[in-house]
Amino acid sequence: MKILPVALFFFSLNLFSQENKTKSSYFDINYFKGNIALHNTDIQHLITGHPEGFVIGWSKKTFGNEEWEYEYNYPDYGISFTYQNLKNKYLGDNYGIYGHYNFYFFKRNLMFRIGQGLAVTTNPYDKEKNFRNIAFGSRILSSTYVMLNYKKENLFKKLGIQTGLTLIHYSNANVKAPNTSVNSITFNVGINYQIDNEEHEYIFPAEKVKITEPVKFNLVFRTGINESDVIGSGQYSFYIFSAYADKRISRKSAFQLGTEVFYSNFLKEYIKYKSISFPEENIKGSEDYKRVGIFAGHELFVNRFSVVAQYGYYVYYPVDFEGKTYIRAGLKRYFGKNIFAALTLKSHGAKAESVEFGIGCRF
Repeated sequence: MKILPVALFFFSLNLFSQENKTKSSYFDINYFKGNIALHNTDIQHLITGHPEGFVIGWSKKTFGNEEWEYEYNYPDYGISFTYQNLKNKYLGDNYGIYGHYNFYFFKRNLMFRIGQGLAVTTNPYDKEKNFRNIAFGSRILSSTYVMLNYKKENLFKKLGIQTGLTLIHYSNANVKAPNTSVNSITFNVGINYQIDNEEHEYIFPAEKVKITEPVKFNLVFRTGINESDVIGSGQYSFYIFSAYADKRISRKSAFQLGTEVFYSNFLKEYIKYKSISFPEENIKGSEDYKRVGIFAGHELFVNRFSVVAQYGYYVYYPVDFEGKTYIRAGLKRYFGKNIFAALTLKSHGAKAESVEFGIGCRF
């Protein structure tokens, strides 16, 4: 789990390094209650009630001092804290801390928030004391939440209201088995309070700058630790070497096409296990643990951050593990024009394989 704290630090680094000449911020607090989604029948015994909790957030407004703020309709950015009672004695309670962005639509009446961070669960899996909790194999989890709210500010002096839907996801991304994860779909209602109630004007650019670039090449090295779905099989390091080309077509978007090689050491143990325990699958135990993939992707630029989504296919695949296609999603943070760090999740459909910490160059 040592690489997961990078997620929160990595995200927060951008939030608090931004300079905004016009300062305005607010707090909000939301109560939520709802259901755990049955995304996997194996967790049916863990769904015994209606989870509830609260989200407390602090957000700073933007007014267009930087071009990206105008491009994204003047979003907010900030930090938030969550508490959730999952209403199941095996799951316990979860506490989370996040960096978040708020994006606005329909004359700023509709707010969409996305938060990424860490959560701590009070009752993780234990083979003797809590073997029924197959959702959380570790105490520290990666967590994402999204909130879609109708929002009104300053209805009574500095107080306003908001209400809508909140979805919360917890997973350790197979850093340690078991890891079926939990997704909560909830209804929320809350209030917001403006710390600075002065009126501010939004800044519109005098001239909209069009950004296009020639084809760029990228080299990325990713690493981390993970475990197969076999509980107790052990955590192993992995190494991924990627090379791809990208073409930036606008201020916001670039498309990618590339290839990569996976050195996943957990597969060595998995291949041995399969060859001994399931002889009917005709795995000898001497198969190659390496894989080679090709992928296409999209990069969405937000200030010094970008959001990456990729879809890949294994062209070299000696042993079957969760299928021949994979997806990757996550964040990149640029340091200058050429160097970047990345934190991404690789999965096969809804089944996570690993959290990847990467460093790369674009030239």
